[in-house]
Amino acid sequence: MRHLNLMAAAALVLSGAAGLAAQSPMPFVKKDLYSETANPRMEIAAALKKAKVEKKRVILDFGGNWCGDCQVLDYYMHQSPNGDLLSKHYLVVHVDIGQMDHNIDIATRYKVPVKRGVPALAVLDANGTVLWSDQDKVFEHTTPEDITAFLKRWKA
Repeated sequence: MRHLNLMAAAALVLSGAAGLAAQSPMPFVKKDLYSETANPRMEIAAALKKAKVEKKRVILDFGGNWCGDCQVLDYYMHQSPNGDLLSKHYLVVHVDIGQMDHNIDIATRYKVPVKRGVPALAVLDANGTVLWSDQDKVFEHTTPEDITAFLKRWKA
């Protein structure tokens, strides 16, 4: 019986986003992260203004609520120690890309090739300068440790 349980656990781990979520100690809950009706230009402007005051960086998170990897990335970003790093050093703006047909001009402006897939991120300084953009699909299949390294690398 124990052998069957181990095989079942291994199958979950190997099955993509569901497997990534299954590794987590808490249950994975899908969130509505990306609003179709939000105005990302205004949200980015507000985040940049706040980032100047708080001496933080801004992460632009391009994706869609339908994207399993986007959901897992958000989940990992809020696990310890990532949640603390995120709240201390960053402001996050979620930008809905619809079915790869919404807010694409914003992704282009910040050098994020969303046509290659999501999640896709950009890190901005408080002046709106792109410090890093996801050219290599870094967060398509990620781990909490990858997120920790990323957040430590780009913090202000």
